Amino acid sequence: MAEAAALELPYPEAAVVAEDSLEDQHLVLASELPERPLVLGGCCCSHVGAVEGLAARHDRLALIWIDAHGDLNTPETSPSGNEWGMPLRMILDSGAVEPARVALLGARNLDPPEVEFVAAAGVNTGGGAVERALHDVDCVYVAIDFDGLDEREVGAFMPEPDGIRMDEAERILNGVASAATVVGAGLSGLVPDPRNLSQATRLTAALGL
Repeated sequence: MAEAAALELPYPEAAVVAEDSLEDQHLVLASELPERPLVLGGCCCSHVGAVEGLAARHDRLALIWIDAHGDLNTPETSPSGNEWGMPLRMILDSGAVEPARVALLGARNLDPPEVEFVAAAGVNTGGGAVERALHDVDCVYVAIDFDGLDEREVGAFMPEPDGIRMDEAERILNGVASAATVVGAGLSGLVPDPRNLSQATRLTAALGL
């Protein structure tokens, strides 16, 4: 993750943010958010400020979250204590997005408390999850952790087997862009891998970014 953060990017505003300043990072990102942000992050915590900032602008924001993991732990339920296992829960607990307007795709390694939360809160998973999440919304943000994708096609920081194939991911994202206005997106969990540039380009193009 640290190596990926050190990659040269042709954006003067790009910077490396230390983990102990994540809360400040969220606030700054939310307050200085461009009209249609594309977030390139280390871990999925980079989405929090973007989603909260967009939620302040749009009344009915949906969230498509592609990830091998649930990211739904709290400090009390997390086995590891790592904040990168909590960002989706942070967003939901903040009230920025309603659980019924969230689609969790590609998740296949959830902790038991996360499974319980998905069922109790009504987070959309499985077939038809995107359609249910996008029902009666104004716009959508798409968060893509590369470990949600097929580990044979991308380089991910925490790869898991049986991810979403790139062709299928493109199909899903084309459908999202056709069904709702994409007001932002974020890519996270990448490692320095020559495949990732072309794959990231394919994904953002599918969203019309």
